[in-house]
Amino acid sequence: MSNSDVDHDLEDIAVRDTRVSTAIDEPMRAMILDILADETLTAGDVHKRLSHRGIDRTENTVRHHINELRDAGLVDVVRFEEGRGGTTKYYGANTIVLSYSLPASATPAIEEMVNAVQPEVEAILATLTDEYDDALNEITTDMQPCEHCRTQKYETYVLLTVLRQAFVQSIN
Repeated sequence: MSNSDVDHDLEDIAVRDTRVSTAIDEPMRAMILDILADETLTAGDVHKRLSHRGIDRTENTVRHHINELRDAGLVDVVRFEEGRGGTTKYYGANTIVLSYSLPASATPAIEEMVNAVQPEVEAILATLTDEYDDALNEITTDMQPCEHCRTQKYETYVLLTVLRQAFVQSIN
């Protein structure tokens, strides 16, 4: 039996932002993001925190990884301090990486919560697709590298990005 003959429902969407994925391929970078999510620190401070976690790297290596995260747009330089003949940079994460698995015992509670908010999410998606159709089409057209990629779920990705960023703004 081919896949097209099977009745199967979509259960979840795993988002893989290539900009983020590439930047955090090195596990230490995910740890750095975790450290910088709580407070702004210098590269030296991050180096010390990593050492406390058992990561033995030079401060220059840590600085390199912070710069890679900064170049990917995941870390910002949040302030500069002048002193001792130089400038000290303080870094802060603007993105967190969540890499967890829900326990099977959470399924009933998750399903109940999903059912409770689904009508509101459907209304939000309808608003976005109705009121921002032109913007969505423009964005998704810019995302398509070639005519053969039209089957990709670009609109779904854009809508999830909007919802994720709205979620982040709501919890801040």
